[in-house]
Amino acid sequence: QVQLVESGGGLVQAGGSLNLSCTASGSGFNMYHMGWYRQAPGKLREWVAILNSNGRRNYADSVKGRFTISGDIARNTVYLQMNSLRPEDTAVYYCNGADYNPALTYWGQGTQVTISS
Repeated sequence: QVQLVESGGGLVQAGGSLNLSCTASGSGFNMYHMGWYRQAPGKLREWVAILNSNGRRNYADSVKGRFTISGDIARNTVYLQMNSLRPEDTAVYYCNGADYNPALTYWGQGTQVTISS
């Protein structure tokens, strides 16, 4: 069984920063990439950022220049440094892991991020 555990969410004022962490544990998996999604109340889950096993990073337009994804896919760990936070960044943030086996995708339980104006 594979488990992704996130940490680092919380409540901050607009303009502040937070750093999210995610570590995958278990057996029988081999991550191709890991990343972050978020889901705001009443909205669909959306992709935020992704880190590939080759080190390539991609970001949603809404967070470019403000968020930075980092980590070590070989060690099954990914981080999301979030700066210049805005109220519209408020959401539950989910860690995602995609296996080299395309049939396998893993999700964390989510961590709440709330930005006050």
